[in-house]
Amino acid sequence: MPIITKITQGKNNPERYNIFLEEKFAFSVDETVLVRYQLTKGKELDQWTIEEMNFEDEIRKAFNKSMDFLSFRMRSESEVRQKLKDKEFGEAVIDEAIKKLYKLNFLDDRAFSEALMRTQMRSSKKGPKAIQQDMQKKGIDKQVQKDVLASYSEEEQVELAKGLAEKIADKEKTKTPRQIEQKISDTLLRKGYSYSVIKLAIADLDLEKDEDQWTDIVAAQGDKLWRKYSSKLTGYDLKSKVKQGLYQKGFPAEVINEYLEKKENEDE
Repeated sequence: MPIITKITQGKNNPERYNIFLEEKFAFSVDETVLVRYQLTKGKELDQWTIEEMNFEDEIRKAFNKSMDFLSFRMRSESEVRQKLKDKEFGEAVIDEAIKKLYKLNFLDDRAFSEALMRTQMRSSKKGPKAIQQDMQKKGIDKQVQKDVLASYSEEEQVELAKGLAEKIADKEKTKTPRQIEQKISDTLLRKGYSYSVIKLAIADLDLEKDEDQWTDIVAAQGDKLWRKYSSKLTGYDLKSKVKQGLYQKGFPAEVINEYLEKKENEDE
């Protein structure tokens, strides 16, 4: 069996040691492996022990890489696994490193998912469906997703959705109530809210317009449609096309008729 003829401390990492067998460099190990196997000059090593030490040392390196990765923020198990794969660690080594991380409470997909959900609720105002997609991207188990999202109450969803709806309504004042509702609905759907929550978020909004507001809104949108079609249409066809466009945008019939009457008077 080969004999350890020299042990030197690593230059770049003083916690690692270079092992020389029969005067030739053989491998390097972490300090913990050195101590555990009582590696000293003159000790004989069989091949099985060498392989066992190298495997344990790889686990230690994978664990340390994982700790560096986790030092910036919480990560899911899937993220850590992918990081170690990118560093070209073997599956068996990764499995052992992951077990050790769980044992020492450095990994916890449930706690990670809860933190992710609360962060997305607070910073991005996301609904359950969008947060579930984020969890899926992080490789979270489906049952864990379901359990964590169950704590996202409908009351919390409606409160956040209402806040978003109010901001959109304030920003889109120059649109019709139908256009505003559609904008709110589209945005909240993308944010991951259900139709039932969206309905509740819109229910208490006051989107009604007074006469002056309708006049200003129909003038702005009507003139835009008029310019769009006037190069191709005239007379009755032009008015019909504009009327249809305004109706689809949610303008009341009386507002549309008043606008078209005004346009006829301008043309005379």
